[in-house]
Amino acid sequence: MKTLSKWILTISCLWGIALWQVAPSLGSGTFGSRAFAAESKAAETKTFDQDSVLKDALDFFGKSVEGLGKVIEKAFQDYGQPNAYIKGEEASGAFAVGLRYGDGILVTKGGESQRVYWSGPSIGFDYGGNAAKVFVLVYHLDEKSELLFRRYPAVDGSFYFIGGAGINYQQRDDVILAPIRLGAGLRAGASIGYMHYTKTKTYNPF
Repeated sequence: MKTLSKWILTISCLWGIALWQVAPSLGSGTFGSRAFAAESKAAETKTFDQDSVLKDALDFFGKSVEGLGKVIEKAFQDYGQPNAYIKGEEASGAFAVGLRYGDGILVTKGGESQRVYWSGPSIGFDYGGNAAKVFVLVYHLDEKSELLFRRYPAVDGSFYFIGGAGINYQQRDDVILAPIRLGAGLRAGASIGYMHYTKTKTYNPF
């Protein structure tokens, strides 16, 4: 009986020591999970969710456009939630060599806004012309928005229908731009060029 009691006491002591050693790691794990959750929530507060982007795009274009929801959904599937967007207008036209000019308002999640201009050449198989409203989703923009004002390579092979919506991507380093266009006119083929975003208006696309 004494031997059995000693074994029970020994096992109890060992079990207590094991729990004492594991407890800190459990606590840190819980704290780590809470910290990760808080960090994820903080990141979400700095970006726009899909519903709010769709609503703002619908308000901007002024009407429900067939395909608008689908191109926004595609952008979210490809790159997630943007932390800024641009609401603007542009005009372009091309036959082999073309130009595109635009301007709009950059809106960040923090509520800051500023006017933005862009221009650029497009060289390729491009026919017709178009004038369009543009809603540009912006990803990974810095807090001061300085990284926006650079040249962004663009590959635009969209086919524009009257009253339709189209999307393409532009990227430089980590910053990604996803222009969503709606406009009258016809544009088909593949054009290769770049878009230059600036703080002031310029007529020189180069």
